Amino acid sequence: MPRNIQIVTESELRALIGLDSDLVDLIERAFGALAEGHVVMPPVMSMDLADVHGEVDVKTAYIPGFDGFAIKVSPGFFKNPKLGLPSLNGLMVLLSSKTGLVEAVFLDNGYLTDLRTAAAGAVAARHLAPADVDTAGVIGTGVQARLQLQAAHLERPFRRALVWGRNADRAEECAGDIARSLDLPVETVATPGDLVARCQLVVTTTASKSPLVTRDMLHPGLHITAMGSDQAGKTEIAPDVVGSVEAYVCDSESQCARLGELRGAIASGAWSDRRPIELGELVQGTTKGRRDPADITLCDLTGTGAQDTAIACHVHATFANAGQSIPV
Repeated sequence: MPRNIQIVTESELRALIGLDSDLVDLIERAFGALAEGHVVMPPVMSMDLADVHGEVDVKTAYIPGFDGFAIKVSPGFFKNPKLGLPSLNGLMVLLSSKTGLVEAVFLDNGYLTDLRTAAAGAVAARHLAPADVDTAGVIGTGVQARLQLQAAHLERPFRRALVWGRNADRAEECAGDIARSLDLPVETVATPGDLVARCQLVVTTTASKSPLVTRDMLHPGLHITAMGSDQAGKTEIAPDVVGSVEAYVCDSESQCARLGELRGAIASGAWSDRRPIELGELVQGTTKGRRDPADITLCDLTGTGAQDTAIACHVHATFANAGQSIPV
């Protein structure tokens, strides 16, 4: 029987979908589904290609009740800028949950991943950040640095922002972009410690392999969302921070123990055998993260296949006529 496959490019997707509260709600529902325990989500297939300074992640998840499931391929080749090419690219393939047939291919070059990652940061802020945030800060200067503060501002409309990056010129450029997008004052700071000291909400967005946030930087009423550690070997948060905060929350316990900040805390002995809270439990209301305004909270985001399935299904259902329809 003849059928068609929807093909949508990055430029077409950018014209259709952006970062807003509806997307945050969608990704929140994906975390809620994870907490219910019926989602089929295999471990991330992750390749560290050290000799070419590259990495590739493959993620997927089947969520009961969703019409489809996504398989996402996300390469990062970090010498590409010297060749005039982007570091990150990739695609999502959406298959029918009923037949397994391919229904859509989103040639997004990582755009949908960027959106769902930022939306996850907003979900973390919604459930863990202090009720009133005067100053938010971001450690890092890439795409996620910009998007994560935009996402956090949807949930906690802070009044000023700070940026730290290893490259001062890139930090200034990032600060300027954030200032224009949010229409508020943004400045750069000299060290991560300076940034953390002045903020109530901090997001780390780097590929660092050594801690950037240490225990001596912590102060009452602080929330940190760490989303840079998504492969073994990466770490942005010192292990004793993970073990000392009032609430450590992860997007997926199994993933964070293998790829996230929890991995380093377990290896160092800073984390006991207690079970961490998963973000979906906060969404479902089965437990609380921040119990007191003075609490220090940390959310560890490694990125889940459930997020990819949620955003891919949403795009296909909402924009069924977008792109090209290819007969197969």
